Amino acid sequence: MNEQTQLIQGSKSECLVVSVSLQSCEASELVILERCCIVEFRNKADVSVVLKFQSGEPDLYLEAASRSDCASWAVALGKANSEGLRNKIQQLQRLIMEIKEEKTADEVQQFLLSAPADNLAEPKITTGLKRSVIEPKLEFSLACKDLVAPTRDRKLNTFVQITVVHPGEQNSTRYASTEIVEGTRDPLFLTGVTFPSDYPICEETKIKLTVYDVKDKSQDTLFAMLHRDMPAESKIIPHSGRKRPKGVRTSILSENKDPRTDIARSFLGCATFKVGELVKSKEKQLTLSLRSSDGGKTFGTIDVSFVKMGETEDGEADHSTTDVQGQKCALVYECTSLENANSKDNLPLFNAVLKNPICKFYRFPTSDNKWMCVREQMSESTLSFHIPKELINLHIKEDMRRNQELKELGELAPHWDNMRKSVISHCEQMLTLYQNMLTELGKYTGSSFKSSCSKGEKTLEFVPINLHLQRMHVHSPRLKDVLYDVITVGAPAAHFQGFKNGGLQKLLNKFESERRNTVYQCIYYSPENTAKAKEVLSNINHLQPLISSHTDVLLNSARQHLPDSLKNSLKMLSETTELFVHAFKDQLIRSALLALYTARPGGVPKKTTVPRNSAEESVDQPNQDHPSQVKRQDSIPHHSEYDEEEWDRVWANVGKSLNCIIAMVDRLLEKDKDSSLTKEDENDPSPARHAASHISGDWYEQLYPLTVTLKDCIGEVVTRAKQSMSFVLLQELACSLPQCLMLTLRRDIVFSQALAGLVCGFIIKLHSSLRDQGFLQQLHTVGIIVQYEGLLSTYSEEIGMLEDMAVGISDLQKVLFIITEAKSDDLLPIITGRRGHYIIEIKLPEKMFELLPQEIKEGKLLHVYPVLFNVGINEQQTLAERFGDTSLQESVNQENLELLKEYYRLFTEKMPPDCLPHFQEQNDLKGLLENLHQNIQAKKRKNVEIMWLAATICRKLNGIRFTCCKSAKDRTSMSVTLEQCSILRDEHQLHKDFFIRALDCMRREGCRIENVLKNVKCRKYAFNMIQLMAFPKYYRPPEGTYGKADT
Repeated sequence: MNEQTQLIQGSKSECLVVSVSLQSCEASELVILERCCIVEFRNKADVSVVLKFQSGEPDLYLEAASRSDCASWAVALGKANSEGLRNKIQQLQRLIMEIKEEKTADEVQQFLLSAPADNLAEPKITTGLKRSVIEPKLEFSLACKDLVAPTRDRKLNTFVQITVVHPGEQNSTRYASTEIVEGTRDPLFLTGVTFPSDYPICEETKIKLTVYDVKDKSQDTLFAMLHRDMPAESKIIPHSGRKRPKGVRTSILSENKDPRTDIARSFLGCATFKVGELVKSKEKQLTLSLRSSDGGKTFGTIDVSFVKMGETEDGEADHSTTDVQGQKCALVYECTSLENANSKDNLPLFNAVLKNPICKFYRFPTSDNKWMCVREQMSESTLSFHIPKELINLHIKEDMRRNQELKELGELAPHWDNMRKSVISHCEQMLTLYQNMLTELGKYTGSSFKSSCSKGEKTLEFVPINLHLQRMHVHSPRLKDVLYDVITVGAPAAHFQGFKNGGLQKLLNKFESERRNTVYQCIYYSPENTAKAKEVLSNINHLQPLISSHTDVLLNSARQHLPDSLKNSLKMLSETTELFVHAFKDQLIRSALLALYTARPGGVPKKTTVPRNSAEESVDQPNQDHPSQVKRQDSIPHHSEYDEEEWDRVWANVGKSLNCIIAMVDRLLEKDKDSSLTKEDENDPSPARHAASHISGDWYEQLYPLTVTLKDCIGEVVTRAKQSMSFVLLQELACSLPQCLMLTLRRDIVFSQALAGLVCGFIIKLHSSLRDQGFLQQLHTVGIIVQYEGLLSTYSEEIGMLEDMAVGISDLQKVLFIITEAKSDDLLPIITGRRGHYIIEIKLPEKMFELLPQEIKEGKLLHVYPVLFNVGINEQQTLAERFGDTSLQESVNQENLELLKEYYRLFTEKMPPDCLPHFQEQNDLKGLLENLHQNIQAKKRKNVEIMWLAATICRKLNGIRFTCCKSAKDRTSMSVTLEQCSILRDEHQLHKDFFIRALDCMRREGCRIENVLKNVKCRKYAFNMIQLMAFPKYYRPPEGTYGKADT
């Protein structure tokens, strides 16, 4: 494309005239690029470029011959205007200000606010302040009055489109829309407008409100109808009667961000105001005239009401003065923000976990004709990628350690040695796979969530699908400020691995059956014994360094002659050593040692006696329990010589060594006490005093040989236990290579997705409940319930997904949390442990950490109790209920009901009755549990009441809520919005006549439709009319919000 530009300057406008020509033909059309923007679509199948004119003239759609031509046209058109150049200059100015180190944040802020509009396009109000990612900068609501219809009998169906014009810019940015209000000339819009904290607005920012009348709300069929009914020549959509350029194809705009551009709508009027005018107005309200595009005729008025969710003056400020049904009311709202009281302290943690917030604001009438303010928020989580990378790194270290332990088993008979070599070879291949996966994740620099379109990508297998925080903040006359949080995430499942052979539950059962049939090749150990072997190895890696550390502290206290410190260090050493001894008191180790002996070749070293250390002989001879009297061996003997009691003696030596240390410390402290009594008698020449002085003078020399003996005994136990448990794990791996390793990979993938969501939910719950002493007591006394709501069907591939999900959530039972005080600005959680036993360290800033109970501050491990309830709701579930099998769903619900009952039992036993949040009566919870039990037993088709009851119980038990479907996009959106509106109705007295309208508002204009857009670049839920016929009534989206979409 060749272009010739000429700048035309006039008294009122500045524009560019662009002569567009193709190399092979003459210029055929002249396009004036004045106050317009160029849009290029990211869909690979689309080669369209759109010119949108602010003047209201019809858009010009150009279709190129190829994708490369389309891109080059967009670039050329974008450069061919002075505004683009001016914007680049402004961007460079802002960038210079951001990186200028000599200016403080306050100076930068002052400069931005005082700069002329011509110099900067996006001055920011809060440059020098840190704000929460969920705290909006500006919110307002809208209502129209006395709108003029095109014809007298016309009933208006209106909505308002909000666009933003930044200072120094001519282009407007389409920002948001309200819902459509039908059949009135005085529409009151429930959907407000909210600008998040990071949106660049200032007092000079202009906001344009354009009111449209919608002739047909059906967005699914209208566009096709328009395309069909238009004459052939008009399908080009010419600009001001221009002729179509030769050699250039044009077409109607395909799917785009806002489907309302496809609606048959008519312009009623528009109004513009500056942000400063609204904020500084005395009544916090503006009444603007709606005028035609040329500013002439008036078509009614629009009220803009500023909403302050941060201050409160009077509880009656949000009272509606007239009839809600009549669409007239007071529009001033002043609502308290629950987060403002402690947001400054909580900001670092919250901003470390969440990013890219989307906020929506609503106002709904209550049953007593008052108003409630509702803010809906949705944020991505940085943990979507952080947790998988942490886990994969741990898997790599664990697998490398396992391979090394297998190599250190020593000499084995040929059969077992060949088996070991084969296992190590396969394990190293899997290790390479994990390392490659970690490398690929490290390269990822995109968004902080995995879209539903990417759920089958191999490099993102460990990343949860579409993980978001969905929050509803309610300010109502009854309950001033309440937060309701739900974590939405795709069901944890191994999509890349596929579901042809089922999910984890089926695969694990099949694997266990096959292992039993291969006992002739190897020794069979049950899953419980295999898990126990892994636990023993984990205890070794955890406790042995801890004991070594405590002995060093003990010796340091002895060297410095600190009696109190010596007592405390001895106490810690004793407790840790007792845990160590208890961990190895297991029959599995004894039997595994014998099995290992049988696997060794013939010819073993004979027993040798370890010489006594001369330092050990200084201990009193009558002490017969001293471990130095026990004979030890340099290696494990052949089974024909093996004494089964040998392990007991080796294991018992640890306790005897500890007893020697305790006895010595008691003696040292007693003699030190006697010495202090005679300290004043400086001339006392008695031998007792000199002896006491000698003993107290060399505490270190007395204790050092005993600690060496303890470490030697522990080392011998560790060597034997490690070898025996590694031999047990060798049997598990050898019996079914490579299936065992592939199952481990699949389980790691599912667990990674589940854990990322859990950690996110835990941090959010902790963040919002730090000042709730009842919750904090519950957290360290009982633990926290984590309730997952599943919407998967029991048909086709979703059976495998549900099987994966059930195992992944069950594996979360062994996850423990510990809360520590952050020592740096890095607040991302840290994971330690191994498969099946992970500890998540949550770091809190100092001011937040101070709010915790002493038990949590001291490092008490915190438990979680995950439960899953699943009810399929789509058309596939209909097939499963009529022609298939729903036993998987029934068994999952029944098993998790028992887990929920067990948690409730622990809760009532350990917690005082007054700790129940919001609803203190235990009988209420008992009734809900009984009702849930009855509904699960009833086996009713698509019994969604199971999910409602489980969610209510979870909220009353201060739990963490999750909602999941295949991609957390469509079915999840229906469920979350229904739950939000149900809460408004049941807990905040939402007017019964507005329940459906509120539901439609949230589904049509709320955060969930934005979630759909983020995932599939289309603002339509992936349902069709036939599918929705099978959905429960309240799980169906409003007309026009669903249709064909790639998922």
